[in-house]
Parts: sequence; structure tokens; C-alpha cells
Amino acid sequence: MKQILDNPAWHALRTHNRVLGNVQGGSAYFQPAVSPFVAVEGPALQGLPALYEAIPFDSNVIFVSNENVEIPQPWQLLAAVPGYQMLYRGPENPGSGGPATVPLTLEYVPEMVALTSLTAPGPFSEETIRFGHYEGIFDDGKLVAMAGQRMHPEGYAEISAVCTHPDHLGKGYARHLLLRQVSRIQQAGEQPFLHVKADNTRAIGVYESLGFEIRTEIYFYVLQR
Repeated sequence: MKQILDNPAWHALRTHNRVLGNVQGGSAYFQPAVSPFVAVEGPALQGLPALYEAIPFDSNVIFVSNENVEIPQPWQLLAAVPGYQMLYRGPENPGSGGPATVPLTLEYVPEMVALTSLTAPGPFSEETIRFGHYEGIFDDGKLVAMAGQRMHPEGYAEISAVCTHPDHLGKGYARHLLLRQVSRIQQAGEQPFLHVKADNTRAIGVYESLGFEIRTEIYFYVLQR
């Protein structure tokens, strides 16, 4: 577990998410239209300069590490966001009685992008849906809550893009969608995990109440070439 979840983007790009990105030696990155996450196989100080040369695009990227590292040149550090990686330790196939959910397909991408832009659960663009397993809750024909999956290293699956429109908070939508993802991942024989910003105490409390435990601190480094 330590080797995989300490470097989830690397292991995801080497296994289940390999069709969504590229791996060159010890450098790996998702297609920028899908996700800004990048990774290196070994220590950041040694791997990040090679990654700088390997990436064929100029858009900003996000490097994830469970260590507080000094970003080497020629990268420009735009932001360092502390967070937590949380691993599900709750019951098997938890019940999640709630409103009807709808599988989110390509036709819903504009609404998904609008909702994530409003609520800021993390990076989400028009091709992020390719990670798969997104579901949503609609009210009066409008998407008001959603959740899906993102990084998928061997044996694990990350729950991501969990968000609710501000007008619909407190209705249990996020809980319902999150537990549905937990059950889906467990039924595939894998273990759910997620990432959350350290200052998002409301979300951390919700996740803990549902059976997630903090596994490690995590840092999101927003970098510019």
C-alpha cells in the first residue's frame, strides 16, 4: 500500500489510467485535456527536471507528493496546497438510501463543468469524464450534485469531483453519491480513497463520518513550465 498510495498518479498512469496519459522513463503525465496531474517514479528532486523536459505542452500541471519537497528549477512554483489522503475503512457495501441518480455521459459535460467551476472540488475539464463512473443528482432538470472516480492505481480507486450546488447543501446528496462510489469500487475488489484540502474541515468531517480515515498528509504543487 505504501508504495502505491504514496505516489498514486504514477501508479495510476502505469496501470488502469495508462490510456489517458503517457509514461516516458521515470516521467508520467495525463493528457492535459483530461487532468493536469503529473508524476515521477523516484524522488522529486531527481525526477522533476526530467519531467520538465518530457512534457510536450505548456499548460500548468499539478504534482502530488506525500512529502513537503523543494521544487527544483526550471519549474516555477505557483502554489503549494496542503491536503490529506483518506482511505476508506468503513463497512462493506454501505447502504446509501437517497434520491435517484443518473449516469453522467458526454451530453452532461457542460453541466458538469459548470457545477465543478462553481463548487471547486478540484480540476475538472471537458475530457475529465473519461475517468468514468460519474453519477449525478438532478433537481428540476438541473444537475445539482455529482461524484465520480479519478486516479486508478492497481488495487485502489480514487473518488473525486464530489460536489453539491450551494442551493442544495444539507440534503445528503454528497453522502449518497459518495457511498454509491464506495460500493462500486468495493464490488470491483478494490479499495476507495480520496484527497481533500487540509482547510476543508467540513468535507473532512463528512468523510470521517462515512468511514474514511486520514492516511497521510499530501501536497499539491501547482507548477508552470
